[in-house]
Formats: sequence, structure tokens, C-alpha cells
Amino acid sequence: MPKPTRKHASPLSAGGSPKPPRHGLARVLSKLGVCSRSQAEALVTAGRVSVGGRIERDPERPTRAGQERIEVDGVEVRAVQQVYIALNKPRKIVVSAADERGRDTVYGLLQDAGLPWLGPVGRLDQASEGLLLLSNDTAWAAGITDPAARLDKTYHVQVAGIPDAAALAAMQSGISDAGEHLAARRASLLRAGDKNAWLEVVLDEGRNRHIRRLLAALGYEVLRLVRVAIGPVALGDLQKGAWRHLQAQEVALLAQGEPRR
Repeated sequence: MPKPTRKHASPLSAGGSPKPPRHGLARVLSKLGVCSRSQAEALVTAGRVSVGGRIERDPERPTRAGQERIEVDGVEVRAVQQVYIALNKPRKIVVSAADERGRDTVYGLLQDAGLPWLGPVGRLDQASEGLLLLSNDTAWAAGITDPAARLDKTYHVQVAGIPDAAALAAMQSGISDAGEHLAARRASLLRAGDKNAWLEVVLDEGRNRHIRRLLAALGYEVLRLVRVAIGPVALGDLQKGAWRHLQAQEVALLAQGEPRR
């Protein structure tokens, strides 16, 4: 008679409780909310990170957070409080920690706020404006930006010209550009003047310059592009360049995704 298969138990610490999983050193630093994964890799390879008193230069060095003493520049690293904010990004501001061309970045808007390191959750190009989320909870951020999440993002877009019903339908059926299928989940006319119009465009995916490329292929120039909502979180009356903490309910709803309509 065959022997029953034994399940392997989780590794236990000396006290009998399960040990935390081992991850690469750079990933551990990122998950602790110290910095981004790429910044952590740079710190490690520069010899600025030690584990158990020993300098480590391998970003993939297996490490257990909370079980091994990790220091950056001689200062012990501890998990920081998880922070989630919404920021109204103005035009001409770059979503980057530093810019090689010396342009203003979103971090200049936060430099006196007393916040820990925060990473952008998704992107807005320099010419676009509106709602941008930032957090040091990298697992939460990854869940939101995962293409499988297909979280609705709503934009108000000013275009030169007045798109008719056929153009709006074409935006939803989509076009092919540079080998990519670009489409809007929804597109509608908000208001129109003599020479231009404002559209509301909803995406549930985000390719590089998605809306600008889609409209250009249909013959419309984008004059302004403002992201006004990400899932259940709306820009509201948040002033340009200002930010606010997300409410706990907003954080939870974003993690859950938005029901399809």
C-alpha cells in the first residue's frame, strides 16, 4: 500500500512561529517602503547596504525582513508606515524622482510635506495633468497597475474639432497603431464650442500615450488631457499641485478593483 504523501511544513523560527519568506535584498528594501526597487538595487551595488553587519553587493541576496538586521549607510532599516496619497499633477511636471534634463518633478511638490519615500502608482506624461496616486506600499501599487486588474481610469480631454457620433464609436471599437490595438472603454461628448470640444474618455488599460495616439489616428489633436478619476477615487476639487491622503475605504476599494458596468 503506498505511503501517504506528507505535506512540507512552513519553516519555523526558534519560537515555533513560521519564518517570514526570503526575498532578494532589493525587493525587501522596496517592500519595507524605503525606496523603489531600482533605487534599492543601486544602493546595494554601491555597497551602501549591509545585512547582519556585512556589506552586501548582490541585490538578489536572499533576505528575511525582520529576521536579519539591514542597514543603509549604517542606519538600521525598519518598516515605515504605509502612506497613500492622491496628487493633482500640473502640466509640465515630470513623474520621476529625478530628471536628467533638470525639469520639475512631482517630488518637488512633496519635498516639504514630511512624507516617507513614495513611488508613483502608474504614470502621467509631462503634458498631461490630473490625478496621480503615490504610495510606499509596493504590493498595493503593483495590484492596481497590474493589467489584469483593468481598473477604470477616467479622463477629460479637450480636442481641436468636434468629434461626431461616428468618431466616438470608432474610439470604442479601436484602432491599430504601431502593432498595438488602442481603444477606449467608453467615450462621450461633454461639451462643444465652435472650434473644439471636451470629451470624457474611460480606459481600463494604459498604453504609452494611449489617448493621444488614439485620437491622432482619428484626426483629432489633443489640447488638454486631465485624469479626473482612478476607479472610485475622484480628483474632485483638489487644487493643482496639492495632495491629500487617501481614506482607508478608498485604499481598500482600489485594491479590490471596480465592478464592471
